[in-house]
Amino acid sequence: MLLLCLLQNAGAQETDSLAAATGKSRRKTKIEPYRATMLAVTLPGMGQVYNRKYWKLPFVYAGFGGLIYSASYNTSKFTEYTRAYQDFNDLVPETDSYLELIPADPSTYDPVLYPESYNPSNESYWDDRLLNGVDYYKRYRDLSYIGIAAWYLVTILDANVDASLTDFDVSDNLELALLPVMISLPGGFTGAGINLGMRWNF
Repeated sequence: MLLLCLLQNAGAQETDSLAAATGKSRRKTKIEPYRATMLAVTLPGMGQVYNRKYWKLPFVYAGFGGLIYSASYNTSKFTEYTRAYQDFNDLVPETDSYLELIPADPSTYDPVLYPESYNPSNESYWDDRLLNGVDYYKRYRDLSYIGIAAWYLVTILDANVDASLTDFDVSDNLELALLPVMISLPGGFTGAGINLGMRWNF
């Protein structure tokens, strides 16, 4: 009998120490919004890793990858059209990079290479087309860089909100309901209305 009591006491102490250790480890692994935010600022995606939302990582890096590719592509095209536009308007025959971008016969629009056969209206048309290309790719290059900055802020905000809502109570003890009620109106009249109520069960 004495041996049985000793075994029960030892088991209770072991359970208490295990519960204390578990509570301590839970306190250590509590998700802090400030830390999640700082990690997301330091390196994109680290806030999501800290929040243990690993499934978000592909979306974070896919967004950055697409925007960086767009910025790189539009930058290269902007440089290409800028050089072509400058070459088109100078008087040096050797600078003819615009020939790769204009599909028409150069003899119909180029006053430098073909001064006798070119058409001034064609020259003006292709000059405008090259300038429009410069403006187009410059605009989308700038929008791509703005998109990178915006996506960076979105990932930081996501990490912060995710960490802040980790301890949000979604149990059955908390209930929010819309209920029909009778509302007293001026003049002694009553009318139908809607009441928003919250109930917390202990």
